[in-house]
Amino acid sequence: MIYLKTPIQETDISQLQVGDVVSISGYIYTGRDAVLPKIVKLIEQGKLEEYGIDLKGSIIFHTAVSPAGVGPTSSNKFEIESSFPALSKAGVKLHLGKGALSSYTIQSLNENNSVFAVIPPVTALLESLTLEREVVAFPELGMEALHRIKVENYQAIIAVAHGKSIY
Repeated sequence: MIYLKTPIQETDISQLQVGDVVSISGYIYTGRDAVLPKIVKLIEQGKLEEYGIDLKGSIIFHTAVSPAGVGPTSSNKFEIESSFPALSKAGVKLHLGKGALSSYTIQSLNENNSVFAVIPPVTALLESLTLEREVVAFPELGMEALHRIKVENYQAIIAVAHGKSIY
């Protein structure tokens, strides 16, 4: 087990290998199809700071935040997967979700020293490990807004790292 605490350091990512099991603690962002294209647009416009969003060393979990908890959505949906390059370049070190990614996305992650990890769809367990939650941007999207949550010991498996994939 490899323990990661946010913000994630470049050296932490450099040492991860496909198949490693990680335990994640700290503050992470959540976002999926509705909000990630909006975050990419903020990156392109240079407006992240206006929303108090700092992606350096961050993690983005592909999920919505509902009263029932959080659980991964498919990361290979067009709106999500197409956000990987911009988010990684802006500082996201770990993308968390489920599903096989394209070779283009795998290459983009490698170029930006970022990785992708799969997390099991165990909403009740993840909810018990979620300590805080707050809406950071786009509250009009409800549970699909950009949230920042504090987590303790979320466990995941590194699925894409350094140009390699488990798929």
